[in-house]
Amino acid sequence: MPELRLNLVTREWVIIATERAKRPMDFKNSVDKPAVPPYLKTCPFCPGNEYRTPQEHYRLPFDGNWKIRVVDNKYPALSPGEKKRVSDGYKRSISGIGVHEVIVENPIHNISTALMDVRDIEDIFRVYKARFIDAHKDPTVEHVILFKNHGESAGTTLEHTHSQLVGTPVVPIQIRDRVQAALHYFDDTGECMICSILKREKEEGARVIIDTGHFLTFVPYAALSPFHTWIFPKRHSAVFSDITEEEIRDIAYHLKVLLSKFHYGLEDPDYNYVIRSSRPQDRGNEYCHWYLSIVPRLTKTAGFELGSGMFINTVVPEKSAEFLKGVRPG
Repeated sequence: MPELRLNLVTREWVIIATERAKRPMDFKNSVDKPAVPPYLKTCPFCPGNEYRTPQEHYRLPFDGNWKIRVVDNKYPALSPGEKKRVSDGYKRSISGIGVHEVIVENPIHNISTALMDVRDIEDIFRVYKARFIDAHKDPTVEHVILFKNHGESAGTTLEHTHSQLVGTPVVPIQIRDRVQAALHYFDDTGECMICSILKREKEEGARVIIDTGHFLTFVPYAALSPFHTWIFPKRHSAVFSDITEEEIRDIAYHLKVLLSKFHYGLEDPDYNYVIRSSRPQDRGNEYCHWYLSIVPRLTKTAGFELGSGMFINTVVPEKSAEFLKGVRPG
């Protein structure tokens, strides 16, 4: 019989559709991806083509041949400017100001995060941290989102591996709702919701994929879709930019192993990942807790999801975790 599970973090009900449940291996990517060269002269992100990109804000290392570059998005969703708010009661708007950067993660055109050396992924997180802090210095920015789109169905338009940072002039409703849910949970229990979930997932173990000193990677009890996965810091921290060097090394290991499992176990599916975090000025609060969410794009949103706001997951979360734990990266 199908089961409805409530995702405490997102406040969304999920239908675990056991009647139409699929085996985890049924979600292996069946699309043959064409061979891609390590360098493409028409790619703006390849070395030697730096003149094709907009203004550069950051690079690592700072001198010599770069490993990571941060540039303005050529077609930004939001741009720097003066914040103007207009309201006549019915029509309300704010000028489309903000920050939109592209983080070119590697000079090699055809490498993916799953196949990178873990030390290269550590550097990506160091750049994430630096740009997150810098974006929040802009007084017009209220919220910063760090995310990666991998593959066409995940929204990417350039195949050269990259991430993006967007700083918005408002706090998105999804973020406000989740903060409110976390605050209510703290008021009711005296505990951080994420810390509480982390403790329970570790105790049960059925959905845990990777467990190390600083992070826990697991498929949530009410995963919204097949192989939806969370990476939770074990240390309570509201803000991503408070991550330590030791934690950077640990989360890089988690992301490397998890994406390698996706790559080899599910034949390199398209996916999105997002770092969800409070603002630096909110550090120290007891109810918010940053984390990284990864969603493989293995199913499509249809009329039921759009009409109800509920998700249908055709793989039991415990089965997803069991499958991923069994994948041995090549």
